[in-house]
Amino acid sequence: MNISVVIPLLNEEESINELYDWIARVMQSNQFLYEVIFIDDGSTDNSWQIIQELSLKNESVKGIRFQKNYGKSQALDAGFNVAMGEVVITMDADLQDSPDEIPELYKLITQENYDLISGWKKKRYDNVVTKNLPSKLFNWAARKTSGLHLHDFNCGLKAYKNEVIKTVKVSGEMHRYIPVLAKNEGFNKIGEKIVQHKARKYGVTKFGMDRFINGFLDLITISFLSKFGKRPMHFFGLWGTLMFIFGFLSAFYIGAMKLYRVAYDIKTILVTSNPWFYIALTSMILGTLLFLAGFLGELIIKNNSHQKHYNIKEELNL
Repeated sequence: MNISVVIPLLNEEESINELYDWIARVMQSNQFLYEVIFIDDGSTDNSWQIIQELSLKNESVKGIRFQKNYGKSQALDAGFNVAMGEVVITMDADLQDSPDEIPELYKLITQENYDLISGWKKKRYDNVVTKNLPSKLFNWAARKTSGLHLHDFNCGLKAYKNEVIKTVKVSGEMHRYIPVLAKNEGFNKIGEKIVQHKARKYGVTKFGMDRFINGFLDLITISFLSKFGKRPMHFFGLWGTLMFIFGFLSAFYIGAMKLYRVAYDIKTILVTSNPWFYIALTSMILGTLLFLAGFLGELIIKNNSHQKHYNIKEELNL
């Protein structure tokens, strides 16, 4: 199979049929062997019924229905687990991503041997204040933090080699950072392509301003995980050891000075009346806790297998 198209969606009943027909025209005109995987992320409208009808008419349509709304990352992860295509394309279901981009994305992966191509919506039709400006700030911070020079990390239209999506594990809200996750797994040939961005035709956006706050928090998380996620002892153990040594040496000095003053009958105060005693004690306790956190982190990484954080209610043609 040449291409798998993975489409997460939430309450997009108006656009599903039109989107599939558009994808099918592009695939057939280019003679691609393909599958379209719709992941219904807990829709409350008729989205799932429409997907069921499409699957009865077209063997290429597959569907996954979540028990409830788990989020885009979990929907992508479910689609990645079942995708069979040599190249995997992700896109949103709101018709703002153009399927006409698929042939060129496919060529970049198969002929130019890219591991991942991220779309760049250079000309956008979103609200400037609520989406465009925050998006530019967010992308600037992501570039500085990750070292990847992409203009639009959050673009839903991306293309991957199959081995990339089978290696990268997407959870939480990390769908924005799949290129960073791929880079951390050793896939270094990552590029971008300017893609069309269309105005929303039906419905309303499912994302509010809170996604940018969450995005920045996730950026901090992934920056930490990229450096210490597989070796937490290198971070927690280092700082724990330094804090414990500082506290121990401070306590030793306080004790030694107390004994010296007592031995020479020099007026002194109680050890417990010295504020440095509590600073030293706190440093040793915190150092011990940090060291234990690093040790427990190492144990969890070694023993914890990847677990799904969503429940699938129904599947079609899988």
